[in-house]
Amino acid sequence: MIKTIFSSSVLLLLASCATVTTPQNLAMTFYPKTSIGLLDVNSFDIYQDGQTLHALISGLKSERDKSQTVRYLHSDDNGNHWSLPIDIYSNLPPALASRGNDVQIAANGKNLIAVWQTQGEFPNSGALVSFYSHDAGKTWQAGKNPAVDDNGDQSHADLITDKSGNFHSVWLADPEENGYQSLRYARSVDNGENWKTPVKLDDSTCSCCWNTLAISPDNELHVLYRDMNPRDMVLLSSSDNGVTWQSKKNIGEFNWHFDGCPHVGGGIAFDENNAFYASVWTGEASKSGLYTVTSNTDTPVKIGKNATHSDIAVLDNRVVIVWDEISVEGTGIFTAQSIDKSASWSAPRRLSAIGTNATHPRIVSNKNNALILWTEKQPKQTSQWAMTWLD
Repeated sequence: MIKTIFSSSVLLLLASCATVTTPQNLAMTFYPKTSIGLLDVNSFDIYQDGQTLHALISGLKSERDKSQTVRYLHSDDNGNHWSLPIDIYSNLPPALASRGNDVQIAANGKNLIAVWQTQGEFPNSGALVSFYSHDAGKTWQAGKNPAVDDNGDQSHADLITDKSGNFHSVWLADPEENGYQSLRYARSVDNGENWKTPVKLDDSTCSCCWNTLAISPDNELHVLYRDMNPRDMVLLSSSDNGVTWQSKKNIGEFNWHFDGCPHVGGGIAFDENNAFYASVWTGEASKSGLYTVTSNTDTPVKIGKNATHSDIAVLDNRVVIVWDEISVEGTGIFTAQSIDKSASWSAPRRLSAIGTNATHPRIVSNKNNALILWTEKQPKQTSQWAMTWLD
């Protein structure tokens, strides 16, 4: 069952600085527009560290000031209230950020790292930049590029921190001699001030799909990404903090052969027994659609033919998946739940308002609840950050 819970103080906040919509008995949606202070949101990332949610958001400042900025804010009560945003100062080229190639943030206590791609010499191409904070996001300093080399194209990054406090990053780098993008990895052991020498995890990957890092309860590091041939999702894992990596594991076995850019990555989460639950999409004609795959069975379960961008989370007694889907009522955000380890799923429930263009949902969860976030463009309005709660 989907519902949104607001305390009286939150309702006062919503009345003063946000829009709440509940069309046709849909889930209540919260638009924290005033607290973000951006005219148009083009990218965001969300990261959970203990009881704190850390958000990184990029977009245009205002009608008068068309410059793009990257802002940090946090919530200590599961998204009910958010701090005032802080601009992460940069005299570098503008962020080359969009949904699917989002700005990235990770946190460990008071130590935070933010990474994003910047506009380079050629259109839609450029190097990564990183910033770090040692005071819980109050101030930020420029760090070194995880890729070391500031030349070429470095895109679709992801960030995560492990239980030892090390930060890990992956990204796609310039084509290799074989003409394909490669998946690169680096780690920082000093909270983002420096990065170890990058290593190549795969020299032949899809060039336009986001990569997803995850840490399992046994502190193993995992990266889910789209391979080149076939264009199926695969999983690489490391049990020694990224020093060595095990052979890649196919997630789904769809055998999709495609010469193009699908722009769809995947989501992955782990239960307390270290079993993984992945949400993956394929364009293979006979199997096209969104699926869930778990290490318990390895058998894909189809969510929907028109479902695409997705994320997935494990709660105490259920697995939750979120996705966007195109329909005659506009592109919407949907969710479903499983109480049998993703063997079967509840009927889809729409979360976003009908008639809007909502896309690329993300989900963060604690044991019993979850917050779902996305970007949404209503008719004749700019794109905004939207969210609702799952109970």
